[in-house]
Amino acid sequence: MMDPIPAGGDFLTVLKAHGYELAPRLAAVAGSVQPTHATTVLAIKYKDGVLVAGDRRATAGNFVMYERAEKLLNIDSRSILAIAGVPAVAFEMARVLEHSFKYYQRSQLQEMSTAGKVRSLSKLLKENLPLTLQGVGTVVPIFSTYDEAGKVFFYDALGAQFESADFAASGSGSLAVRSVLHYLNSWGPKPLAKLSEEEVTVIALRALDTAASSDTATSGYNAKTNVFPNVRAITKDGIHEIAEADLAKLYRSEV
Repeated sequence: MMDPIPAGGDFLTVLKAHGYELAPRLAAVAGSVQPTHATTVLAIKYKDGVLVAGDRRATAGNFVMYERAEKLLNIDSRSILAIAGVPAVAFEMARVLEHSFKYYQRSQLQEMSTAGKVRSLSKLLKENLPLTLQGVGTVVPIFSTYDEAGKVFFYDALGAQFESADFAASGSGSLAVRSVLHYLNSWGPKPLAKLSEEEVTVIALRALDTAASSDTATSGYNAKTNVFPNVRAITKDGIHEIAEADLAKLYRSEV
């Protein structure tokens, strides 16, 4: 006889009750595994919401695995998970989060609060601790959403969560990105929070290109293959993608 499903809207508890384990122990093989890593991602709060961007390169050590990686994952109509770290684990976290939010809404007849969504991701990162400690499953994401205003949350690999006042960046190129964004936010013509969508898109593209100039694991715009970064905006109307045609115009005129 199947065990009863736990009451309440906690989807992770349901998964555990049925034997699901996000991060199995792989100590026996961890030393021989060279995991793929995804970098670099950023999120910026601007006048109408949050702009999220990510380069397209995935690497394994010093080897470029893929130049068209998708690092921005829509979780619901107003939330994006930007991944830096091991994509295989991050994609699984994104699937669990998406189903968790839907499960809560259907079981509780209301949408999960922003605080609940943020804690759900923190719990997943804590569940992933065995793979993090073995060095084969580290994920350091950024969670962006819109709740009366744009909100950006960043995490460490152990699940500690922090809300950003202005912007966040993660991945191997994040130091360069944060330096650029801090300079512009502090001494630019106007603070990031007062920029239009087009203005903040230009800044995101420039920041990724700056990171790519010194970090081989980060790629900006690849003119040879015509591959652009992924850029999405979250506003009160939901999520929309910045089209490649628009990115191309900005690269020609501004970047």
